[in-house]
Amino acid sequence: MKMLLTKKFAFEMAHALPGYEGKCANLHGHSYHLDVTVEGTVMHADGMTVDFHRLKELVEHTVVERFDHALVLPRGAGIEAPNLVEVDFQPTTENLLLHFARLLEPVMPEGARLYSLRLAETDTSVAELVM
Repeated sequence: MKMLLTKKFAFEMAHALPGYEGKCANLHGHSYHLDVTVEGTVMHADGMTVDFHRLKELVEHTVVERFDHALVLPRGAGIEAPNLVEVDFQPTTENLLLHFARLLEPVMPEGARLYSLRLAETDTSVAELVM
């Protein structure tokens, strides 16, 4: 049997979408909510698929600490700022999910596989990546 476990995270992040025709071309921020779902089996003697605490540590270290209160812009945007994270893509919600997946897949705990990521930039704007 497969088991799905989801851990929820929240972080604040600013970004802009240079070249986009609309308000999102301007510097702005969101209170992001990230759901990380892993798939595995109940395989440990303690009855756990993945220790939620271990999953929390991995995601916080790999994603949240890097992006919380950061300004995320495409490389070469010509803006300097403290806590600037430059990326090689337009920092849309969809592209952020793909990036987060690339960061998280190699650090998944033994016996777990990244199943899906869900990122909400507002209460009504959500993207989900199913692996």
